[in-house]
Amino acid sequence: MSIRKESELEGMQKVSDAVAYTLKQMRDYAKPGMTTKQLDDYGASILKDFGANSAPYKTYKFPGWTCISVDNEFCHGIPSTKKVLREGNLINIDVSAELGGFWSDNGASFVLGEDKKGHQQLVDASRQILQKAIQNIRSGVRISDIGHLIETEAKHRRLKVIRNLSGHGIGRSLHEAPAEIANYRDRLNLAKFKVNSVVAIETFISTQSSYAITLRDGWTMVGNKGGYMAQHEHTIVVTDGSPIILTEKNDIWG
Repeated sequence: MSIRKESELEGMQKVSDAVAYTLKQMRDYAKPGMTTKQLDDYGASILKDFGANSAPYKTYKFPGWTCISVDNEFCHGIPSTKKVLREGNLINIDVSAELGGFWSDNGASFVLGEDKKGHQQLVDASRQILQKAIQNIRSGVRISDIGHLIETEAKHRRLKVIRNLSGHGIGRSLHEAPAEIANYRDRLNLAKFKVNSVVAIETFISTQSSYAITLRDGWTMVGNKGGYMAQHEHTIVVTDGSPIILTEKNDIWG
């Protein structure tokens, strides 16, 4: 969407605060021995307190209120009573919601407790690359140039990007134009970021794979060549200068 009046910015900020706070609280609440269903239920209760509706459930009838992916699951992990969190797990939580006709999206990967398997370097890379990408977004910048920046930063760290997962426009629905804000230079995409547009910027940084494939459950995605992936995401408003980070309260940059 394009922000055209103050009430629209206020609406976007309200729903963004809801998803950002929910993500932060879920990350802090996660403990070894807890199931992903318990963690999802906790997130659902926070969204309910805000009066917000789970976006994946409302849009796609996703079997959960938030997406919680563990270890080699890249994204869209289904919360389950059978999936128990363990010390050292690489966890990704993606929280998106609708409130008052406005939609917002954010996500973060983190290591649960002690970094027993050495995932923290991947998590840090994803977070740092997202920050650098957002710092370079302003009206008139080519979307493909931001994708090139993300991929270049990943390569410098001897990591890869997932080419079939991307950021996207958002605001009046979960996914809007621009439909794809890729993590690589898409030379066919000549579009530029537009002032006052609302977009969800995501990094998908991987150790081995370049594509994500869907498992038999119809939702969970893993790498085509295995490995692990870290994702971080903010919903922002594009300006002529520094973007407005609507979901900054998720505190993913500390």
